[in-house]
Amino acid sequence: MTLAFVFPGQGAQSVGMGGELYDTFAAARAVFEEVNDALGQDLLKLMREGPEADLTLTENAQPALMATSLAVVRVLKADFGVDVSQAAFCAGHSLGEYSALAAMEVLTLSDAARLLKLRGQAMQRAVPVGEGAMAALIGAKADLDLAEAACEAGRAAGVVVVANDNNAGQIVISGEKAAVDLAIEKAKELGAKAMLLNVSAPFHSPLMKPAAEEMAAALAKTTIHDPKSVLVANVTAQPVGDKAQYVPLLVEQVTGRVRWRESVQWLATEGGVTKFAELGAGKVLTGMIKRLAPDAESVALNGAADFEAFVKSL
Repeated sequence: MTLAFVFPGQGAQSVGMGGELYDTFAAARAVFEEVNDALGQDLLKLMREGPEADLTLTENAQPALMATSLAVVRVLKADFGVDVSQAAFCAGHSLGEYSALAAMEVLTLSDAARLLKLRGQAMQRAVPVGEGAMAALIGAKADLDLAEAACEAGRAAGVVVVANDNNAGQIVISGEKAAVDLAIEKAKELGAKAMLLNVSAPFHSPLMKPAAEEMAAALAKTTIHDPKSVLVANVTAQPVGDKAQYVPLLVEQVTGRVRWRESVQWLATEGGVTKFAELGAGKVLTGMIKRLAPDAESVALNGAADFEAFVKSL
């Protein structure tokens, strides 16, 4: 069996996340307390109690999702003897790439929390609210070719690109509001369903360049440790075992496409992965993987019952 651990991105957050982990496992409590200390805020209280509008803010959602994922990582090691850092591969969706690198012990937990807080703030600063937009193109006809054609049409009104190539039937586009609106019209003409997403900025588009520059400066001051596993990177959908490549990839990721479909397909074919385990909040990636790699087993590990069943399956 070849195992890959994957880590969710923004959108998986919900009020109450991390609560069971905190109440049940000392290793999880230590993670949430370290993240609180690193950020100088009671992020755990916001995660457990809300309000949802505050938790959904990018600067809060990103470190909160990472903290939940790393709580699972630490619990698996401390209570169940599973060392995630020793897996064949790790991968994360957008901010989940920071979770993956923390799980691989390339980034410390505190550094990952601070970097994601800054990443959220920098992304919000990059484009004034209302000037950018993102939209999901969905349905049987919503493939990458259709999305590229829609974006090409939308560029008559400004910047719009494919932001997330999640899987066949779910592509996300991002850019200036007028250009995204025009791309939506074209996507519908071509037979896809399309809807604007409730996000505060046009992530993974060239409009995020100021945020990428902020992240480059912050990452340049961050200690990058030797990896124990191999990362499959968002922007290349290829394995990366050289720590010197992580910072450039994380910077490029801010403006670049999340190639999730290609990443999972590489893992399942070239990587020979037969079992995927999603660590953290929700089951979004698990659902995608079941469609992208139907011959592989895919499970989401959110709580104690999941952990016990997973360990027995190894």
